[in-house]
Amino acid sequence: MKKSCIVLLAVAALPARVVSGSEVSPIGKVIQLISDFQAKVIKEGEEAQKVYSEFSEWCEDRARNLAHEIKNGKAEVQSLEAAIAEEEATTSTLTAKVDDLAASIATDEADLKAATHIREKEHKDFVGEEAELVETVDMLDRAVGILEREMAKG
Repeated sequence: MKKSCIVLLAVAALPARVVSGSEVSPIGKVIQLISDFQAKVIKEGEEAQKVYSEFSEWCEDRARNLAHEIKNGKAEVQSLEAAIAEEEATTSTLTAKVDDLAASIATDEADLKAATHIREKEHKDFVGEEAELVETVDMLDRAVGILEREMAKG
């Protein structure tokens, strides 16, 4: 490989001989092709390096952004877990309160039913006594009327 490069450089150092007025020797053509190829490879290499640099920069930016998003996501997860724990505690407290209130309502409903039953019985007794008293008052009014008539007669 080294020998062929040395031979190629030696050939490149030789002056190109013009065979005819506008023709270039075969060695000159080879040198020209190699020079053109070298320029093309260098240009493609520079373009590839530019593309690689842009892609590398994009990758680094994306990595930074993702790291930032991951950090924010983890912080948000912790915040949400704390909120969930707080809401679960509130739920437990409110569930206990609902149970207490349900027991209190059941007791109050039982007391209301008992009081309603007592009130109905007392009302029934009152209606019976009132009827008896109205009848007694009515009888006394008639008796007073009779007595007044009898006293007026004589």
